[in-house]
Amino acid sequence: MKKPSILVFTVLLFVVTACAPQQSGPAKAELPAGKAWAEGKEIYFVHTEASDAGVAEKLTGMMKSPVILVPSLANVPDGSLANVYVFTNGITGSGPFGFQPDVFDNPPGTDGYSPLRRLNVVTWADETKARELKSVAEVLSAKEAGELTIEQPGVVINMPFVVWDGGKR
Repeated sequence: MKKPSILVFTVLLFVVTACAPQQSGPAKAELPAGKAWAEGKEIYFVHTEASDAGVAEKLTGMMKSPVILVPSLANVPDGSLANVYVFTNGITGSGPFGFQPDVFDNPPGTDGYSPLRRLNVVTWADETKARELKSVAEVLSAKEAGELTIEQPGVVINMPFVVWDGGKR
């Protein structure tokens, strides 16, 4: 009687193993992506590291995925950085402060693309006049009109795009 039990177990093990999905190619990892805007188009990106402990902690909590503190990112030469604009007030949305999604310049395929982003903190002067901005041109135009202010706290965040107009990883 013991031989049939071993045979049944062996057959079941073979069937389970044969039916399990097999990974081909390199290992893949899942990271939560944020939605944002670049040149008026919807994009998705990930946060992986930040130069500031408070920012790393805030993004870790928001995305429920660790954002690693790397203080040396703050030493990256300015010419190697692109920009991200993050809103502290205005229209409610998915941004880190609970307002509109971030706005990025230089998406992949354009001059100046870099996953390393200089944090630009945007605050509307009159929140009741806020509107969703979808490009850096719109952000800078609103700044020139005195509708908002932009501060650069010296924080660098690694924010590679994962889906953008014309491409994806």
